[in-house]
Amino acid sequence: MDAPQYRDFRAALSAVPDPRHRRGQRYAWPVLLTVIAAALVSGQQGMRGIGQWVAEHAEDLGPLLGLTPGRVPSVATLRRTVRCVDLEALEMRLAAFVAALPDLPPTATAALAPLPWRGLALDGKAVRGANRHGVQVHLVSLVRHDDGRVLGQVAVADKSNEITAAPQLLARHSLHGTVTTMDALLAQQALARQILAQGGHYLMGIKANQPALLAAITACFATPPPPERGDETDTVSTCDKGHGRLEVRTLERSAALNAYLTWPAVGQVLRRTCQRVILKTGEIAEEISYGVTSLPPHAASAAQVEALWRGHWTIENRVHYVRDVTWGEDASQVRAGQAPQALAALRNGLLSLLRACGWTQIADATRHYGAYAHRAIALLSTPPLRL
Repeated sequence: MDAPQYRDFRAALSAVPDPRHRRGQRYAWPVLLTVIAAALVSGQQGMRGIGQWVAEHAEDLGPLLGLTPGRVPSVATLRRTVRCVDLEALEMRLAAFVAALPDLPPTATAALAPLPWRGLALDGKAVRGANRHGVQVHLVSLVRHDDGRVLGQVAVADKSNEITAAPQLLARHSLHGTVTTMDALLAQQALARQILAQGGHYLMGIKANQPALLAAITACFATPPPPERGDETDTVSTCDKGHGRLEVRTLERSAALNAYLTWPAVGQVLRRTCQRVILKTGEIAEEISYGVTSLPPHAASAAQVEALWRGHWTIENRVHYVRDVTWGEDASQVRAGQAPQALAALRNGLLSLLRACGWTQIADATRHYGAYAHRAIALLSTPPLRL
């Protein structure tokens, strides 16, 4: 069945079912979700701040949302809204909206090493503000490399981990034409087989949780095969200068182990050396990482594999960092019921919307929409223009 199409953010929120009893309803369900989203995009972090923002913009919000003049939802009403919202329905509606957003032009990195596949980063994040109160909230997200668009999110079940949550998230998406990247925690053979079965490729970091595979890759690059073997190997280096440091990254790859490893459909193994020089002090630090991918050497150049490896950090730099630092997710003390995950889902959807609207500095966007309530409501009510 085709995913539903929503013309704007408010339309997606309006499709989330109302879990309340009919008796005693004072505000329409879509209005409650809309004012919460408007407060979030305006920079509010916790429910108290959201409630105060709504109260202080009561005169503006009334005509914009069809409310009785001077009457807006209280903070208690808004708290109950995020506690009882249908999380699965909210996530699915926002994912459908995000999937239909217009694409942005390719980044400079993507233009230098264009790929016939789209990179997807799979990673987890703890909501530390809720966890301080003993409520374990850990979320796994799937994010596009090129534009930082959050395609979906699932919560890790109690007494479980990301390894069990990641397959559920991937199962919701078509992986044809994609390369899913992940860190060593998710480097599992079952997950690799699932990605391949869904038509995609994988690129996984390898650490000590896969000791046999790590030992084989380490030995491969410590004693490379002789040239007469004819194994497809090559190296690429990139260099960047900024933030007071010089970084030189070297990616080496080899297909020498393809016939020996039992890892699903292994195409090549990787070693990546990152050397950082602090320009002011001359201090040098070096980090060596290992990986495995199902991409065969003839399908992607070393530069393209390096772009995919580096692109994985999109999920940290353009999603998790923004949610924590700009929007204060880790500082928020919201913890009751389903509220932490509901607010995280709304932040993901809003972040993708802002990116699609051309915002590169999310802090600037927050200040812009926080200045006037009508700007925030217009953002949620207007289909993003195709660039």
